[in-house]
Amino acid sequence: MIALWLEGGFELVVSEALLAELDRALAYPKLRERIGREDAAGFLELLRSAASIFADAEYPDHISGDPGDDYLVALATTSASILVTGDSHLLVLGSKLPIQPPAAVRYIARREMTWSSRSAL
Repeated sequence: MIALWLEGGFELVVSEALLAELDRALAYPKLRERIGREDAAGFLELLRSAASIFADAEYPDHISGDPGDDYLVALATTSASILVTGDSHLLVLGSKLPIQPPAAVRYIARREMTWSSRSAL
């Protein structure tokens, strides 16, 4: 997904709350074994410099089965974006909200990139 984003396959939208959660998660011992401090810091820096940063949105409680994920739904809604996730608490909302699993988004973005390159010929 990161390579596809960097190739221009889609716009990546983040917020300060999302970046703070990612920063915390990248420091978990389980992830730290695979992702060093410098790589984690570099990734966060990349997101801050290249992603579209939206203000944290106000949101009603209990949109999803996990209230800690409600801010992600609010971010997707206010930024008119698709929330890409593998989280089952959020995927069940896909019939009501713009939520898709990563595989679907990769397929759509690659197809769009293929069509864009064809039209440029």
